[in-house]
Amino acid sequence: MNKQQLANKIWESANKMRSKIEANEYKDYILGFIFYKFLSDKEIRFMLSKGATFEEIKQLTEEDSETVRYIQGNIGYFIAYKDLFSSWLSMGRDFDVSNVRDALSAFNRLIDSNYKKVFDGIFETLQTGLSKLGDSSGAQTKAISDLIQLIKDIPMDGKQDYDVLGFIYEYLISNFAANAGKKAGEFYTPHEVSLLMSEIVAEHLKDRKEIQIYDPTSGSGSLLINIGRSLSKHMDDEDNIKYYAQELKQNTYNLTRMNLVMRGILPSNIMTRNGDTLEDDWPYFDENDKVGTYNPLYADAVVSNPPYSQHWDPEGKESDPRYARFGLAPKGKADYAFLLHDLFHVKPDGIMTIVLPHGVLFRGGEEGSIRKNLIENNHIDAVIGLPANIFFGTGIPTIIMVLKQKREITDVLIVDASKGFLKVGKNNVLHASDIKRIVDTVSKRTDKPKFARVVSRDEIRSNEYNLNIPRYVDSSEAPETWDIYASMFGGIPRKEIEDLDEYWKALPDLKEALFPNGTGDHFNIVEGDIKAVIENHPSVQQFHIAYQNVFAEFDEELYQHLIGNMETMNISKEENILSEEIFKRLEGIPLIDEYNAYQILNNQWNKITSDLEMIQSEGFEAIKKVDPNLIIKKKSGKDVEVQEGWIGRIIPFELIQETLLQDESTELKENEDRLVYIASQQQEILESLTEEDRDDLAEVLNEDNTAFIPGALTKLSKELLRDNDAKEYMQDSVEWKALTVTRLIDEEKELKRTIKESSVKLHSATKEAIEKLSDDQVFSLLNQKWIIPLLRELNQLPISILNDLSMKVQALADKYSTTFSDVEKEIAETEQILTEMLDQLTGNEADMKGLNELKSLLGGV
Repeated sequence: MNKQQLANKIWESANKMRSKIEANEYKDYILGFIFYKFLSDKEIRFMLSKGATFEEIKQLTEEDSETVRYIQGNIGYFIAYKDLFSSWLSMGRDFDVSNVRDALSAFNRLIDSNYKKVFDGIFETLQTGLSKLGDSSGAQTKAISDLIQLIKDIPMDGKQDYDVLGFIYEYLISNFAANAGKKAGEFYTPHEVSLLMSEIVAEHLKDRKEIQIYDPTSGSGSLLINIGRSLSKHMDDEDNIKYYAQELKQNTYNLTRMNLVMRGILPSNIMTRNGDTLEDDWPYFDENDKVGTYNPLYADAVVSNPPYSQHWDPEGKESDPRYARFGLAPKGKADYAFLLHDLFHVKPDGIMTIVLPHGVLFRGGEEGSIRKNLIENNHIDAVIGLPANIFFGTGIPTIIMVLKQKREITDVLIVDASKGFLKVGKNNVLHASDIKRIVDTVSKRTDKPKFARVVSRDEIRSNEYNLNIPRYVDSSEAPETWDIYASMFGGIPRKEIEDLDEYWKALPDLKEALFPNGTGDHFNIVEGDIKAVIENHPSVQQFHIAYQNVFAEFDEELYQHLIGNMETMNISKEENILSEEIFKRLEGIPLIDEYNAYQILNNQWNKITSDLEMIQSEGFEAIKKVDPNLIIKKKSGKDVEVQEGWIGRIIPFELIQETLLQDESTELKENEDRLVYIASQQQEILESLTEEDRDDLAEVLNEDNTAFIPGALTKLSKELLRDNDAKEYMQDSVEWKALTVTRLIDEEKELKRTIKESSVKLHSATKEAIEKLSDDQVFSLLNQKWIIPLLRELNQLPISILNDLSMKVQALADKYSTTFSDVEKEIAETEQILTEMLDQLTGNEADMKGLNELKSLLGGV
């Protein structure tokens, strides 16, 4: 299975296993065991790479001091054979919670002195929390056994060029965050927000050879890791990135270190600290050698998602160099204290991004003063408004603020990105296209109506340094207006036609074809099918041709990139290469939003990536492999994993059946369709029977009050078949219907048998076809899986644009199709009809008086 499938499987099982344990706590246990497995497997790989045999690895003990020092000096720690994760698995029923306690205790004792900051106390949360996994030693053993069995299949063999382990780790953290409520903010920044911040930073630093990045509220470390990943796409050597992290909570600090180490980051590039960022700034020195190690931390990039509006103690901090220039944040809201801390640690040519509640943009008092100082000293580069409900556990509106130490310009870019999102459960999520649109806007500093505007410092001054986004960018939809003249007399107002001006500029003469004549400011709309008029217009035809031309030979280029280079390409960089190519091709095409094209690429790329990663890690032959299709079934009240056939490792069975086994697949589909038709025919006949028909049937069968069931029909059909006059029954008789249903039942039985046999045969043939694929067939199938769906989606873009235009023009036509004059005439006609009906009514004197008054109101008298 690919990394997504494996991650899903582990999460589903883990979520069931945690039972009543809070998600926020359970994550520390499963993630801790995953990390221990990683370290165990890494030690085994190291020893094997140095020529050791498995038998020699079994002899690893703490007493062999020479070997212990050798291993420690190379990987930073030592784990005895008896304490390895694989040894726990091999113990079977002899495994006990005490094995884990002893192993974790020994690990902390056997860390190399040069690696203390990376590994010291890293399993403390796991070690102290083992007792929460059960009320007794036996219960704890059972819970841990289930956990290690669950994670044993996570690949950590070093052959994976792609980060399966890191992906699963991140996936579990995000899912635990989604289930942790308000506590999620303590350890996790949503991936899309993290990616947005990362891409902004990477764009600023992309030409540098060596980079230092710092997160003073690091949580699980995911934000740092995503920035490192974004930067590495622009660097030749990702080992030239140094990571600095500080975190207050011990358990979350441990997550940071685990996450960084498991991504293959060199321990020498990991600088972490467990401390209070506001109270205890990153030390300029090692406590053991203050003079010799003096080195203030100034980073190329500082990124953070601090706790929002947290209480802090500003007393005595007036002279703190972090705050002295700008002022102290109020006691009840530490937002600007975190921001100023971050800014202090940015290099002169560096950048910082920070997530904050949007109140920091307009609150007054001390915060207003700090904001003014930041603006006047030219530090605020951009403000990005995010959608609501984008963070787990809180629905408050948030922003990303981008700051720099030195800028040549004095304006501020204001971006309102609050409208672009995808609803996922209770939360909103940024699309990949939203992220790219924001990043491009920030890097190019472009004005975009209802989205972004570059605002001068003078304008901000005139607004008393209030940066509230709606003051500068109005992203609200324009209210619908009604033209009084058109409402009274008909026609389409010129102004509402001109609101579609971008279409008329892109499609010459189409406006005149749709609105052929009019008087002054109002025009008539063409009669007939509006959509057909648009589709058949020469300028629209030319628009289609121009679009097709820009993507001419793009299929060949994709084939060369994706299939020709599938075993050697740099996967992390390839999406950027393809997106740049798509943007370049679309440069001269009006109406098409290139970011919609990018979203199509990204959607397909996420699927392609999983395949490419497996091909690059397992080799070309992985394409010709099938795997057991494992599903969960209930057995004796328990969920049990069982095999149900096979699935293609990369090539889906459905694709083989649609191409190489098309005849067999079509025949099976036709039989399945026939089976559905038979069932509907039976149901239709059964529903047509009346109660009297049922009584007649019961009488024929001599079974009083018997329900009309297939078994009874079978008996009746035998009686009818003995009667030579059976064929003379009318088709609407009970007997004829009984005979028909009986024949359908016989056909249904035979079809079910045939379908079952054919399905088994087709499944087996599909498995064999995948295993015997020629290389040319592989290339063709990958083309159909990867490239054709992408091109099909891209080709839909102009069609979608023109459909939107058709709907907008039709809406204009419908809006003014009925005038007030028409409505008044219809009302008058209705009143006249109603009055005539009232004239026909009779009654007593009081009734007639009431009717006359009603007619008077209707205007009928």
